[in-house]
Amino acid sequence: MRSGKRQSAMRVLGMALGLGCLLSAAGCDYWPPALQAQIEQLRSETETLNMEKTQLQSQVNDLSKARHDLQIQFDELSRVNREKTEIIASLQRRLDASHVKGSKALAPSKAAAKSTAKPSVKPQVKKKPTVKR
Repeated sequence: MRSGKRQSAMRVLGMALGLGCLLSAAGCDYWPPALQAQIEQLRSETETLNMEKTQLQSQVNDLSKARHDLQIQFDELSRVNREKTEIIASLQRRLDASHVKGSKALAPSKAAAKSTAKPSVKPQVKKKPTVKR
């Protein structure tokens, strides 16, 4: 009897193993409904996230381009500012030099005018006595 039970157990095990091989070879496409719903939800979320990622990448690209354009504008304005600062400094130096020349030109002429000027002597005019009548 033992050998009979053993043979039937081996048959059941062989059949289960054969069925398992058959199912694995054929590919079981059965998915429980709850699992299917979760898969669909995850697919939907993945699509939404991909769209958001694309939009954000587009915004990043736009902002990078705007930043690049602003950097170019900033560099140009900095260059113009340096040029204007140099021009102002040059004009300031020229103005200071002309003030120095002007003050030097005025100083000797005033001193010369004082030294060459003679004291003015006013002729004294005698007053005529007024006659009272």
